[in-house]
Amino acid sequence: MTTLTQTTCCYCGVGCGMLVESDGERIVGVQGDPNHPANYGRLCSKGMTLPLTAQSLTGRVLTPEMRATRDAGRVPATWDAALETVASRFADVIRRHGPDSVAFYVSGQLLTEDYYVFNKLAKGLVRTNNIDTNSRLCMSSAVSAYKMALGADGPPTCYDDLEAARTVIFAGSNMAYAHPVLFRRLEAAKALDPSIRWIVVDPRRTDTAAMADLHLSIVPGTDVALFHGMLHHLIWEGRIDRRYIDAHTEGFDALKQVLRAYPPQLVADICGIEESALRQAADWFGDSPAALSLYCMGLNQSSHGTEKNLALIHLHLATGQIGRAGAGPFSLTGQPNAMGGREVGGLATMLAAHRDIGNAAHRAEVEQRWGVQGLSATPGLPAVEMFDAVRDARIKAIWIVCTNPVHSMPDSARVREALATAEFVVVQEAFHQTDTVPYADVLLPAASWGEKAGTVTNSERRISRVRAAVPAPGDARADWWIASEVARRLAPKLDASPEPFVFSSIEAIFNEHRALTLGRDLDIGGIDYALLERDGPQQWPYPAGAAHGAARRYEDGVFATGDGRARFHAFEYRPVAEPINARHPLRLITGRLRDQWHGMSRTGRVWQLFEHAPEPALTMHPADAARRSLRAGEFVRLSSRRGERVLMLALSDDVASGTVFVPMHWSGQFLGGGGVNDTTIGAVDKYSKQPELKHAAVRVEPVTLPWRVAAVRRGDALQLHAAVQPLLAQRRFATVRLEGEDRLVVTAADAEPDADWLERLHTALALPRDESLLEYRDARRAMIKRVAWRDKLIDGVLVAGSEADVGGSTTLLARVREASPWTRARHAVFVADSGPAAPRDRTVCQCKSVTASSIDAAIAAGSDVAQLKAKLGCGTVCGSCVPELQRMCATAASASMATNAA
Repeated sequence: MTTLTQTTCCYCGVGCGMLVESDGERIVGVQGDPNHPANYGRLCSKGMTLPLTAQSLTGRVLTPEMRATRDAGRVPATWDAALETVASRFADVIRRHGPDSVAFYVSGQLLTEDYYVFNKLAKGLVRTNNIDTNSRLCMSSAVSAYKMALGADGPPTCYDDLEAARTVIFAGSNMAYAHPVLFRRLEAAKALDPSIRWIVVDPRRTDTAAMADLHLSIVPGTDVALFHGMLHHLIWEGRIDRRYIDAHTEGFDALKQVLRAYPPQLVADICGIEESALRQAADWFGDSPAALSLYCMGLNQSSHGTEKNLALIHLHLATGQIGRAGAGPFSLTGQPNAMGGREVGGLATMLAAHRDIGNAAHRAEVEQRWGVQGLSATPGLPAVEMFDAVRDARIKAIWIVCTNPVHSMPDSARVREALATAEFVVVQEAFHQTDTVPYADVLLPAASWGEKAGTVTNSERRISRVRAAVPAPGDARADWWIASEVARRLAPKLDASPEPFVFSSIEAIFNEHRALTLGRDLDIGGIDYALLERDGPQQWPYPAGAAHGAARRYEDGVFATGDGRARFHAFEYRPVAEPINARHPLRLITGRLRDQWHGMSRTGRVWQLFEHAPEPALTMHPADAARRSLRAGEFVRLSSRRGERVLMLALSDDVASGTVFVPMHWSGQFLGGGGVNDTTIGAVDKYSKQPELKHAAVRVEPVTLPWRVAAVRRGDALQLHAAVQPLLAQRRFATVRLEGEDRLVVTAADAEPDADWLERLHTALALPRDESLLEYRDARRAMIKRVAWRDKLIDGVLVAGSEADVGGSTTLLARVREASPWTRARHAVFVADSGPAAPRDRTVCQCKSVTASSIDAAIAAGSDVAQLKAKLGCGTVCGSCVPELQRMCATAASASMATNAA
């Protein structure tokens, strides 16, 4: 018998409600919660496959592990031993070097209650503000801008504004990929009212940009100039709301003086767009009865991210497009509970409930609530500075929770150096396969999605209850429990009371957090677990006695500043931190894939999520490739001043000439050597301290790798992956992916053959070495083909040799996928493999397994998007593929028109 449990998704900040189906021990299915106001039953491709990430315990951290010395391997330990070790080692470091010699790096995927306990542990017990989060890499520029312009953190908008908006600006957000559930609502609204206008600001022609009425393909990093130029145009055309400005804002005249230097013609040249397009965007925004801006990492992940956010908010304030239905600046949160983490003060630069570390009265309020004395008045080190401090030994011990900084931080070689030299590293994780886990002296097993209970807050300030559907496996425990247990052991060692860390329940933690919000801008005094159980998710602010939360903020024009007025800020446009030059002439931009998430520690467990984009690639404009004599499918070396990565080349005019694009997901678990962040720069925004992950100056060169290896193996793909992964970094290029329900695919290349490595790969793939293995070897050509049999089925293939040898063996490799009995003599398998197989057919619709060739054929026969849905079923489940279906139809129509014209 199965049961349904209400919870939320663990990916982006939309906060989709879910009903998890379980048999009491195992999660067996999931569906969107039709009653949850964040998604009304909709889920994206990642959310729909969440149960598949939890069905196998392979790769899960199931027991604490410790190592006695840095060069020793970790061994299983009891919880008591692990907790006592963490407490003792932290206490020893603190006694010797002071509270700021330790640090905590936590995650936007923690629940609010988890976040709260860690923040209290760091700031209230250890008395260090060195607790930061991967939300620093995600939302901190949006936070800084909201506080500077509006007086407080938190979007002033809500999801209902998606339908109410008549003009929508997407700025640095490929919403079709990053927030597809919300994007469905925008699509539906525009389908009902085609007069709604979409403006996309993005250097790439993403799926979102392809659907826009106006795409501003700006030079990366020129957003401030663009928004300044738009506001200049609106001011001098008389399209601002001077009455609103005078009644509700300050600082406009100083900004106006700065904007004199940003006429549209000059700005268009800076941004690399047509002046007419800039004026059109400004006119649509200024004339609109309701203008909504939606923005994400393209603005935030910048050395000038706060100013980019502010320049966009200025457009709203100057035109009065804020505090009413369909209008306002709406930052789209990148992680499931980045908002909840900010609420509890889980950042190095803030205290609980949006209080300021430097404010003595604020510190006294927190001390009184926590029953402690002596909170530090010194802001802690934000993420980039934190790991620099670990690297130069100012921080001796660090506790990393539910995040993977070795992959996600910029200039990641510095992070590897830091953790390799740290005195003590604790990693709290659900999965073994992350790039950070190998650095752990103590590894603590954490509960994961479907196993945790508490609350989260989504992008529209809506708090949802999260309920556990199944018990955590093995010895895994809730994150808050681990933090509180260490705190209870650490407190006596620091001559403090453990009492503040004794919690009777998760609800008790929430109530403690709730009490800290009373009278603050995020007051949730009226929300408790009982209300959430009875009435469902609620938005803040929701003070005690209120009938409901506030959907929109600042509807009365009174802002969260001391005098109630919003603030304009006067500043100039500044270029990217690292300009291109003759040695590094290309602009690298990074971003998301549709079906993957962060470093793939979870999505990488699901073979279906590899079908849309199966391999890591660098995308370049065809003209740039032609000038360099590069061809699609060749290996290229991407290099910056910091590091390099070998990738496969893909060509597309979706990227502008002079720009290259690499997805950010491929970690060292799937790509030899690690991800693209080896090449990114650690420059940070001066206000938010968010790094410039979206831009680096690079060069791209051909690289000759004549020795090729390809393998397909049937079996437990997760176990095979764990065995193969350590070998990836030993090759110039190597990648691994899951394929089908039970197969692993390995691809590698290098300058010279390596027989020893090939044998280690053979062993890692668990290929036999008996009569069930057939081998063909050509020593003169250094070519090997091996076929493993299980009865009459081909169970695995390993091919090594030249590019032609491997390319000519694709039919042989494909036989593992076919799983058809081989009825001929075994040695004939090599003779039958006489040429390359048909090119791999990319899956466009993951939910219905509809391939690109099927869709192309239907379009050629006259199908539009509606007919594709009816005939093939694509786009009818989660809808994540609909933007691509529309693009494919539009591309075919354009090609047909060009042919007819010719």
